[in-house]
Amino acid sequence: MTALPPTSTDDRIDVLRARWDAYLADGLFEQFIEFAVAVNSLAEHLNRLRLPGLVRLCEGLEGVALTRLGDEDAHPLGDQDVAIIQRQLDTLLGAVATVKPPAAVPERRGEELAPAAANEVEWIKPRTIWLVSPEGSSGMASALASQMRYFGFQVIDVNWGTPPPVEDQPLAVLFVPPPGDMQAAHFEFISAVRAASPVSQLFFLGAQSAIEPIVALMRAGIDVSIPAEEQSAMVLNRILDLVQNLEQDKHRVLVVEDSRVAGALIQRTLVQHGIDSLVIRDPGTLIESLEAYRPDLVLMDMYMPRFNGVEATRVLRQMSAYSTLPIVYVSSATDVGMQVEALRLGGDQFLTKPFNPVLLAAVVKTKIERFRETLRSTRLDGLTGLLNHTAAKSRLKALLAEAAGGQVPLTVAMIDIDHFKAINDTYGHPVGDQVIRALAWLLKGRLRSSDLIGRYGGEEFLVALPGVTPEQAGGVIDRIRHDFAALPHAHPGGTLHCTFSAGLAAYPVVDAASGLTEAADGALLQAKRLGRNRVEWTLSETRNVV
Repeated sequence: MTALPPTSTDDRIDVLRARWDAYLADGLFEQFIEFAVAVNSLAEHLNRLRLPGLVRLCEGLEGVALTRLGDEDAHPLGDQDVAIIQRQLDTLLGAVATVKPPAAVPERRGEELAPAAANEVEWIKPRTIWLVSPEGSSGMASALASQMRYFGFQVIDVNWGTPPPVEDQPLAVLFVPPPGDMQAAHFEFISAVRAASPVSQLFFLGAQSAIEPIVALMRAGIDVSIPAEEQSAMVLNRILDLVQNLEQDKHRVLVVEDSRVAGALIQRTLVQHGIDSLVIRDPGTLIESLEAYRPDLVLMDMYMPRFNGVEATRVLRQMSAYSTLPIVYVSSATDVGMQVEALRLGGDQFLTKPFNPVLLAAVVKTKIERFRETLRSTRLDGLTGLLNHTAAKSRLKALLAEAAGGQVPLTVAMIDIDHFKAINDTYGHPVGDQVIRALAWLLKGRLRSSDLIGRYGGEEFLVALPGVTPEQAGGVIDRIRHDFAALPHAHPGGTLHCTFSAGLAAYPVVDAASGLTEAADGALLQAKRLGRNRVEWTLSETRNVV
């Protein structure tokens, strides 16, 4: 029976320890491979949890392990190599122990509409931010602190050169540069903070846009250097990114392999990395399997009965549904000319048997991520990460089809930021972009995962709330309007505040997707005419003010 993949951080740590102990006991080459796979799996998991310090330590251990894979004759490793790996493993496990897994908390998203179900989260990252700035500084640092506190962060002020607080690891440390040039003491201080906060992400605000000073900051321990002209638009967005823990759908791989043993070995490697797979031995069932399984990638054996992998790939490339699907060949053939020809005829990469399991998993995940990113780029807005105009309209049609028959209500809202052109003209487009992103974050934080949230264009947003009446939706959108008006937006001169107007329309009063957006847009125009910073909705022929 194939072992189930580890699902939590504790599970992965247990597997890592067990495999290292097994290798220390027996010294088998296959056991060391299993240990390297476990390290790689943990690194990818920590990266999904957005814990950069732990990722860095895990990747360091992975690098040491991979350089000692060698061949079977190199194992068991000598005492010196074992001691090196043990030290790095102990450092990693010690750092992991500093991050406490708290109790599960209820999901807050959408609590205004319905009682929120408890959402088990494995780790909740700390919400503390250390803000390192020169003594007596104000302006941008003060504005950032105000904005971050609004989103629920605890901001602790730290002066350059003074010992940082002795407490749990912060989520991030923001360094506001001291006056004048950076001195050796400043870099030493950054290094000390890095050593004291191995799991935190370190940001340096106001970095010079040149390679040498950024490299110097990286060597001291800085993870992200943000140029002065971009900091107001980037900092909060990057910090909010850190607290997201959005597990993507599991990767799905279709393995076309006529050898039962090879198929089982590939499937075993994939399951250890949390990758779902389906193995088919008959390439004649390839099309049917693709339609039923809908994989993110195909692992294709080169030599199979009836026809080879290249011929199968050429058939797929003639079908629009599979013209861009990643296809990776796996074969024992070592003829470089044949490999180049196979790639020219439609393949994406060529792996030779026997394959390195770590390399196989890395290739599969990299290809899938790039494939998914390409798909996402056609559906998501680049600035906010919300659905773009086309995808939002398509999603609205799907929601309307689900509500067909008039038994389930559906309310649509059009939201527009007030006086947005004046914001761009006065403070510049980077600040305007920051305002748009802040509203996107607020909508995502206040609404349910089942709700449609899209950037309709410019400063306008489309929201659809299935199962919600106009009266309920009006209350929800108005509370978001109130929160947005109170939200401070940082810019180099301090902070500014913005408002938005909204218009609502409902199904089944309006029973077409285009009609709903038109009616909601009409209510939005009415809100603008009535003075802005308000919510209007359409019920039959009357409009009601919230």
